[in-house]
Amino acid sequence: MEITRAGKRLTARDAGLVACRRCARVWPMGQARCGRCGSHLESRDTKSLQKVWAWWIAGVIAYIPANLYPMLKTNTLVSHTENTIIGGAVELAHHGSFGVAAIILIASVLIPVGKFLAIAFLAISARRGSTVPPRTRTHMFEIVEFIGRWSMIDVFVVAILSSLVQLSVVASIQPGPAAMTFALSVICTMLSAQAFDPRLIWDAVRRQQPRKTS
Repeated sequence: MEITRAGKRLTARDAGLVACRRCARVWPMGQARCGRCGSHLESRDTKSLQKVWAWWIAGVIAYIPANLYPMLKTNTLVSHTENTIIGGAVELAHHGSFGVAAIILIASVLIPVGKFLAIAFLAISARRGSTVPPRTRTHMFEIVEFIGRWSMIDVFVVAILSSLVQLSVVASIQPGPAAMTFALSVICTMLSAQAFDPRLIWDAVRRQQPRKTS
């Protein structure tokens, strides 16, 4: 948020104001809680980047076994198969289900990897600055937060199949160990994005601006 005073553009922080992160209402600096929603008011989360990197690393660690171990275990009278995320998508494509295979690859591979890269870029640029415009980075942060929930599509599919396809000894579908680690990875990534304070983007821009000498 920017305020014009005496021909100069000031941030809300320079003007002695602080915005509520939940309802966006602006209050005088030093006020403890938001008068509208009751949330705790804080000009900056000084430990924001530490939280971001902690959850980010945990998400990456959980994402590795999520792609190495089977996501789905299928048992029938004549066979037993175990499929990883990518292996399952390849098998679906082999049987002609290209649309479903594409959705799985996008939701389980492209989106999670893209989120990891985007969060890392935002955290690094907030510390060191970037040539990417701050508005673009703010929109990137909003997109990462929005698409976070859709990364659970694989876990939802496994849960639905496991509950529907239980035909005793004839056939059964059970979630593999990758289902748990993938869910943990998605949760950690969502927490990493939520821990990021987007106001740090504009702080980095302010630090890069040359100071005027009188």
